[in-house]
Amino acid sequence: MAIERDNNAFPVNEANKLVADLMKPDPRIYWPDFLISVALGWTGLVIAVIFPVLSVPALVGILISTLFLYRAVLFTHELAHLKTGTFGFFRLVWNLLCGFAMLIPSFTYHGVHRHHHVHDVYGTSEDGEYLPFGAGNPSGIIGYMFLIFILPGFFVVRFLILAPLSWVLPPLRKLIWGRASSLTIDLTYERAAPKKGDPKTLWFAQEFMAFAYGWGAMALVWFNILPVKALVMWYAVAVLIFLLNSLRTLAAHAYRNPGPEQMSVAEQFLDSVDVPGHRIITTLWAPVGLRFHATHHLFPRMPYHNLPRAYVRLRDGLGDNTLYLRASRKSLAHALARLWGDAAEAQREKHAHPAE
Repeated sequence: MAIERDNNAFPVNEANKLVADLMKPDPRIYWPDFLISVALGWTGLVIAVIFPVLSVPALVGILISTLFLYRAVLFTHELAHLKTGTFGFFRLVWNLLCGFAMLIPSFTYHGVHRHHHVHDVYGTSEDGEYLPFGAGNPSGIIGYMFLIFILPGFFVVRFLILAPLSWVLPPLRKLIWGRASSLTIDLTYERAAPKKGDPKTLWFAQEFMAFAYGWGAMALVWFNILPVKALVMWYAVAVLIFLLNSLRTLAAHAYRNPGPEQMSVAEQFLDSVDVPGHRIITTLWAPVGLRFHATHHLFPRMPYHNLPRAYVRLRDGLGDNTLYLRASRKSLAHALARLWGDAAEAQREKHAHPAE
């Protein structure tokens, strides 16, 4: 299926006026949201470790741990968008309570995600958060989902083994920075080398802390302070978090751009997806405002807690909301079905017209 084109320009100026007062992040919302989420997440994991694996309390603990650590983890998306130099203590606490323990320190998303929002990069081969699933690659969707089982192990190897080796082997350092230091979906993505002005010392400190947390957990198990089951439950919860996030990622875009061509503002918006859905259910699989992903791409500086209000204002306030609502889906199932349908149709077209 080709990129969805539209001859009408998106009413950017009108939209900006409707939501201009919603751009300021409120720490009074960030702090309790994150702290409650991460506390419930780790509490759920403790419950899962204490009780027998298939007991009701353990299964409830795994569910609670998955949903709330997932929410806590996805605050990394907000960190990537917050203005540099702001929320410094919040960034530190996020890393200490979540990022290091889950082996995803905030530097792994810093810069990489903002690149995804650059107008002439989005959807091209330079965009590490984009693969042309909807342009005729249904098998790629299946392959992407299978990665959930090995990704937690990848991060264990990256931070516990490769990181310390890279500190004494410069060629390995260059390799893991380029190929294994970014939260992206394109496994061929290569991160640019740190440039002048980048906080390289801070990034190294974050890498070291992830290494220390990982080996610290191993030591606690070795000395029988923690049971081996704690590591098994951590891995299981990490896999479930990756499962939810992979489904959310597939539902976040239409992924119709097949190659290097750039897309207009309207085309990029129509290639992104809003799922307003049920306020509670949708928020569980797309927390921290990510159910309004198309709206987020229109206003990447808007904090997550204002995206629901922005969606309502734009839906009800635009003079012509036809184009805006075209990016909306009814549910996760609807978004995934549309993606699969687009991919299958595009594949059929390729087979029917192989020379084109």
